[in-house]
Amino acid sequence: MGFSNGPRLLDFKSSPPHLQFNKFVLTGYRPISTYRECLQSLFYMHNEFGNIYTHGIPFLFFLLFLPLNIPWSEVDWWICVVHYLACLSPTVGSVLYHLFMNHEGGASVYNTLLSLDMFGVCLVNTLGALPIVHITLLCYPSSRCAAMLAYLLLSLYGIHCAVTARSNVNRLRSFAWQALFRLFLFMLRWIGPGTGSPASLRLYLTMDSLALLGGLVNISRIPERFSPGRFDYWLNSHQIMHMLVILSILYLHWGMLEDLSWITSFQCPAE
Repeated sequence: MGFSNGPRLLDFKSSPPHLQFNKFVLTGYRPISTYRECLQSLFYMHNEFGNIYTHGIPFLFFLLFLPLNIPWSEVDWWICVVHYLACLSPTVGSVLYHLFMNHEGGASVYNTLLSLDMFGVCLVNTLGALPIVHITLLCYPSSRCAAMLAYLLLSLYGIHCAVTARSNVNRLRSFAWQALFRLFLFMLRWIGPGTGSPASLRLYLTMDSLALLGGLVNISRIPERFSPGRFDYWLNSHQIMHMLVILSILYLHWGMLEDLSWITSFQCPAE
């Protein structure tokens, strides 16, 4: 991939007001651009370059390689489809947001892209958990249906909160009820047998821990808070969050593979 010099980049004070959301990132802002110019920014260095590629490269990896180790023919097809879409969803919205956030459409385009980005995060929280709910309560059909409906309703509320939030703190809070619901499921797995693969619980707990850590790093603006300007291009809080999110998705996938392997051999006890 060849790189060009690109346009003259702006500092924080010279950048458009809707892009002034991290006062500790001082330089490297792209000027207002057309769609074509935004696409051209894939090939020169700026302060969103790392954010684009830390989700863009994993998106291509997930798109091409995840289907190869999902047991499509061995379990219900919807579980595989929902899980696959869950793994892809946060990276798609994120890449579009970071790539086109400086579009000449201004704040309205930016806010639309931010909502799309948050919708992708909501989808991984929603779609990623539905197979977990199903498998955890596999032997309890009535409770399973009620739990999946309850989680969907909580997710709709979380999506509304996330896409309308006006701060990183409130966006993180939007996912609290979903996280508590998953924690309840994980407690069920820890207490009783027949609620999923014993090996998957540790993987799912790691998944949620990484996602929470990523959110906390993002809202705390660490490390750039302690050295403004030093992390403008690489290893700022948002990039660290991106990397933790990708790890979280991988742990979701590994946990689901354990569960899918378990479900093919497990038989619910006869009533």
